[in-house]
Amino acid sequence: MNPVPNNATPLFIAVSGSVRHLFQLLKCINFATKAQVRITPEGLRFTVEESRVVQGIAFLEKSLFTSYSYAPPASSQAEDDEADDTAVFQISLAALLETLQIFGVNEIKDRWASRDPAYGGITGAIGRGGRPAAFENRVLGTTGVCRLSYAAKGEPLCVVLEEAGVTTTCEMVTYEPEYQEEIPLQRDALTLKIIMRSNWLHDAVNELSSTSPSRLTIAASPSAPYLVLSCNGPLGSAAVEFSKDQQLLETFQVPKRTVNTYKHSLIKAATRAMSIASKVSIRGDEQGVLSLQFMIEVEVEGVRVGISFVDFRFVPFLSEEGEDDLESNNDERS
Repeated sequence: MNPVPNNATPLFIAVSGSVRHLFQLLKCINFATKAQVRITPEGLRFTVEESRVVQGIAFLEKSLFTSYSYAPPASSQAEDDEADDTAVFQISLAALLETLQIFGVNEIKDRWASRDPAYGGITGAIGRGGRPAAFENRVLGTTGVCRLSYAAKGEPLCVVLEEAGVTTTCEMVTYEPEYQEEIPLQRDALTLKIIMRSNWLHDAVNELSSTSPSRLTIAASPSAPYLVLSCNGPLGSAAVEFSKDQQLLETFQVPKRTVNTYKHSLIKAATRAMSIASKVSIRGDEQGVLSLQFMIEVEVEGVRVGISFVDFRFVPFLSEEGEDDLESNNDERS
């Protein structure tokens, strides 16, 4: 830990007029105990991963905060070539979420569950009389002020919460970062790019979960059937097929047929983001890496203050050689 003078200006300070939208966005990637935090001049980047096979990234843009100040530490001339303008550390994600809801955060129900006809449009906007959006104050209760600060490398992340005249200060231990790289997605070698309403993907994954599957297969083709999600489990098999209707698939770019299989439990880790996002961009590359990027509209007291993106990356399931041989033998027998 580096000693910091009491009158020193912190490396980073940000103030948010609502604790709730911070909580909801970070809750989307709550599938691991620790999160890696990268502070940049543009915002906060939270990354969570598990065994290098799934990665969740939530980026909180500076526009989501009422004030945002980050002053990168000055580096010597010898370090300039390797240094960047970010600060990186790890924290306990579970502890941060508990801190953010210390005054209580009303959990929201899946807004797609009843398929309310009052929901209109792909942007997530709801007219008067319809059900409120995920981040509206009617759902989340009263808002509180949250101040985040980080003094210097090795220092704790300080979280100050103020609500109804009560102030709570929490200092969270920071750890050295354990990983630096994202699961790579070859953007110049995409085999599929599909943009659709997130609730339809959410419904499809929930339907397939009824068979208790261990794997989920995603097949996309330039000809019918265009997009198929399928799985097999101890309770049977199921498949959900999407047509190429532009009202269903806003963007559909699939130059050739592609089929990849993923661990179902990993895909399920993204269901919370599916339930509150308005759109999802589904991308896959030649290596089979899958990206699900969710666009989430953030509202405070009924006013949209910005858009945040939560990105999940998945490594495909690679069958072992023995499994391939067994499948080949079964095909020959049939």
